Amino acid sequence: MTPDPYLLIGLGNPGREYRDNRHNVGFMLIDRLIIRLNARGLKVQSKAIVTTATYEEHKLILAKPQTYMNLSGRSAQGLLHFYKLPIENMLVAHDDLDIPFGTIRIRPGGGPGGQRGMASTIEQLGTKDFPRLRIGIGRPPGRVNPSDYVLQNFSRDEMKILSEIIDRAADAALTFVVDGLNKAMNKYNGSIE
Repeated sequence: MTPDPYLLIGLGNPGREYRDNRHNVGFMLIDRLIIRLNARGLKVQSKAIVTTATYEEHKLILAKPQTYMNLSGRSAQGLLHFYKLPIENMLVAHDDLDIPFGTIRIRPGGGPGGQRGMASTIEQLGTKDFPRLRIGIGRPPGRVNPSDYVLQNFSRDEMKILSEIIDRAADAALTFVVDGLNKAMNKYNGSIE
């Protein structure tokens, strides 16, 4: 018997102008998994760009909601319902201001922490108890408004190590699929240093 598929959702904003924004690390993670797993067959489903891949006999559904960040939950809810998956088989990846840049944290649940895409997802699913992968982008410097900060591109210095951070997040997501949430948390929670 084949195991249930896993739904991996990366939050971000659609459009070329947002591609390198701090807010789009969830999209960057999904893009990295698409390349790493040689995923094929992009389609639009539940207001998301969706593709499938296989990793160690597990079917993965990789999704990037196209609703803009604040309405991401509509895609998450629609895809979870369409594929009839248990909520514990969904991992939502997103940026987090309260985590230092270079750090990732996997959690079994929790509040949105001011992240509007997560607030939308919690609202649409009717629960905050689902796995998430938080990718730290750090606090804005000085008096920069957090809403403006998340829509800025990463700095040149940050770009030098961003690829390594996204690789680590991809490893964490695949460990979650194969070995479970606890093993992924124990192995990957923390900084890349």
